[in-house]
Amino acid sequence: MAADFEAKAAERLKSWGTGEILKQAWPSLIAKPGGIEVMAKIERLSASPGAIRALTLLNAQIDVRPILPTIRIPTLVMHRTGDLQVPIAAGRALASQIPDAKFIEYPGEDHVYWSGDVEAFLGDIEEFVTGSRDHSSVEIERILATVLFTDIVDSTRSAAAMGDHAWRRLLDNHDQIARQTVEKFRGNLIKTTGDGILATFDGPGRAVRCALAFSAAAGQIGLPLRAGLHTGEIELRDRDVGGIAIHAAARVMAQAEASEVLVSRVVTDLVAGAGLKFAERGSYELKGIPGRWDLFAAQA
Repeated sequence: MAADFEAKAAERLKSWGTGEILKQAWPSLIAKPGGIEVMAKIERLSASPGAIRALTLLNAQIDVRPILPTIRIPTLVMHRTGDLQVPIAAGRALASQIPDAKFIEYPGEDHVYWSGDVEAFLGDIEEFVTGSRDHSSVEIERILATVLFTDIVDSTRSAAAMGDHAWRRLLDNHDQIARQTVEKFRGNLIKTTGDGILATFDGPGRAVRCALAFSAAAGQIGLPLRAGLHTGEIELRDRDVGGIAIHAAARVMAQAEASEVLVSRVVTDLVAGAGLKFAERGSYELKGIPGRWDLFAAQA
């Protein structure tokens, strides 16, 4: 194994300073006129050949995988779906081994975080750490929408029991079903969260029916879901959304049992007469949100 790393380091040294080694980290730059020349300069200014050899060999010795299951603090894992330097499967596998880690995928091929949709990327970090976002420098558009959050029940335990490859295949099926179902009910799939989704709808009735259909379809492939819905004003910010309504939907979801779709009273009031049925589930205090909330379970 050591010989393989030595060979890899030697191979990198042959091209270091030409831009060839790091071009997969920033393909959007390479695609621009003169991009490869800029990358070549970045390589030459960032490390000498001797330093890059030492870094390659040192990095090859780092393997944190054995300790990932022992992590017991909130963890956010972020990865671009088309990352050319580190495959998305590696990010998914990393997140799946950390208990209760939040995993967010972003569009694009760049590995470097300062390229592409940086506002959404940094906004998610800020919200994860502080619970809110600073919108002071961004024009915010607010609309009324019904928000759907879903989560796979006991995803960490299932991933450990099935193994990374089998679990990843099952999650891929989950994501495909999510996209198809949200599209069928004319919703907007905002993001996948590793073991769930966030979607918005301009009609609460379609949102509830989508949640019921998605839960049923996921159950057929062995993935019990919990789902939560709330209707309120949300903030549109690039490809992401924010606002109290988003947090409320997430808190509603957290109260749901396996294969249950819970909604707030606002949703039931708005869909009255639409042919949907609901069962009372009681009054709850939702973490971080004032007052008590009456919740109802949607029924197919």
